[in-house]
Amino acid sequence: MGLGLGGFGGSCGGFFTSTATILVLFILLVIVSRSFI
Repeated sequence: MGLGLGGFGGSCGGFFTSTATILVLFILLVIVSRSFI
């Protein structure tokens, strides 16, 4: 956990990258589900 897309900037940068990636995937999921409904 906390590697992100390469783990640059230590664990803090990796945690931020992982959080941003999960947030983007969640937003995409919401958009897709709204388009289907």
